[in-house]
Amino acid sequence: MSPLRLHNTLTRTLEPFRPRDPAHVTFYTCGPTVYDYAHIGNFRSFLAADVLRRWIESPLCEVTGEDGGAVAAPAGGRRVTHVMNITDVGHMTDDAEGGESGEDRMAVAGRRIAEAKKSGKLPADVRIDPNDPYQIAEFYAEAFLEDARKLGMKVALEERDNKAVMPRATGNVPQMRDAIDALMARGHAYKGGQPGREAIYFRVKSFARYGALSGNTLEALQSGAGGRTSEGNQQEKEHPADFLLWKEDASHIMKWDSPGGIEGGGYPGWHIECTVMSARSLLGDEEFRRLLASHTPSAAIIDLHSGGEDNIFPHHECEIAQSSGAFCADPGKGTFARMWFHPRFLMVEGEKMSKSKGNFFTVRDLLAKGYEPAAIRLELIKTHYRSNANFTEQGLKDSQRMVERWRRFVTTDLVGRACGPTSPLAVELAFADAMNDDLNIAGALGELNKWIGEIGKAGAPELAAMKRLDAVLGVLELEKPAAAQTSIGVFLDGLAPDPAVIAKLEDRVVAKKGKDFARSDAIRDELAGMGYAIKDVAGGTVEVRRK
Repeated sequence: MSPLRLHNTLTRTLEPFRPRDPAHVTFYTCGPTVYDYAHIGNFRSFLAADVLRRWIESPLCEVTGEDGGAVAAPAGGRRVTHVMNITDVGHMTDDAEGGESGEDRMAVAGRRIAEAKKSGKLPADVRIDPNDPYQIAEFYAEAFLEDARKLGMKVALEERDNKAVMPRATGNVPQMRDAIDALMARGHAYKGGQPGREAIYFRVKSFARYGALSGNTLEALQSGAGGRTSEGNQQEKEHPADFLLWKEDASHIMKWDSPGGIEGGGYPGWHIECTVMSARSLLGDEEFRRLLASHTPSAAIIDLHSGGEDNIFPHHECEIAQSSGAFCADPGKGTFARMWFHPRFLMVEGEKMSKSKGNFFTVRDLLAKGYEPAAIRLELIKTHYRSNANFTEQGLKDSQRMVERWRRFVTTDLVGRACGPTSPLAVELAFADAMNDDLNIAGALGELNKWIGEIGKAGAPELAAMKRLDAVLGVLELEKPAAAQTSIGVFLDGLAPDPAVIAKLEDRVVAKKGKDFARSDAIRDELAGMGYAIKDVAGGTVEVRRK
């Protein structure tokens, strides 16, 4: 079995995963900006990071040591400190330069909440002032955490007892000011603009490797390539690609004292937030301040950094530049993280998600449709992270059936089990080979499902193996929704009783009593056309599940 290899976005190659300490991995994931509900595309990226974290923690995972040799997990398990930020500072709707232009996102969110309250779409028990940005941020942050926990994201589950693993941007502003002052002192940042509208920018020409992550060049960015630089703020910059670290803005809803000798209040740029939150949360405040003061000879200060592919440029490109400038003795060699991990976009029914197309879904939308968290999680993780996943309702139904098959496997009567040709150890090794090959989860699932099909029933060794494999997948550990009982039918797998379905079931009872079996079959077909499968069980009750 070969140790874990991952595709490093920075080098564009498949590399052995070589953490600084093979027994303790430091991992940072760019989390949500909480001005709306997170959608399933966001969660595709977050869950890919969760699976990677779970795999590194698994006793089956081997990593590479500094000497190039394979290093197995320690007897007590490999520790992963995984941190995901919550960006609760309201940035602007135009993120061309890290949140410098457009309208404050919290103002937009406030109007949306006010409209929801007026129309009755907001739950009656929700108390929120749409004019208070802190209440808005807290409302959407808690909604995100609730959704993330339902889908089994470990970092969100840990947040209940350890708030430090999901730091809020608003709790780190003083340290952002310190980092900006340090960048200015080292010549990596400068002030521009007029009093009352001053800004502090990172000087991209001070970091020779700017563009290495994304493949952009300063020559291309000079003319605003990619739509990431706007004309409005160019006159006060030394180079069009110089990006915002701090903005003085009296109109911004959230404001703090400014760094760099700026008199008016302002807010931090999008990029500097993650540099500070990742370093403080993973290394500790004392080490963060030591690095700002004395710098490190190392190119990287954390092991892993992840985010969706839309974060590659400008966000992560800028993170590398400013983090190297702030922390590294030789900024030109800085990489900030040893490995950069970027899951690709999620398509829905073959198209880009769009509210106008009606294919835009949040986790809550899918739960309301009767799909359970285990099926949603499996559907979002089962495609390789570097492939554009295509989310479909048929795929979600297929994932639900896979979940049910696994549940039957682990709850089968142990007496008289049949042994297949593949041992539990063999399937674990095959699963590990797939996962170590750039997190090939499709291959790992294929090995798992083939094994379940071969043996049919599970004994104690098989159950132990399945438990270890599901600790990586995180599916069977999720709570199974309770069945909804009605007088005529039991709605399974989280389905809410549907009056239209109940009416058809009642018509079917009448047809069967009158021996009108053709009508009874026709009603079954009508329900199938509506997306429901039914099964008659003892006592005259009908089980209803998604087809």
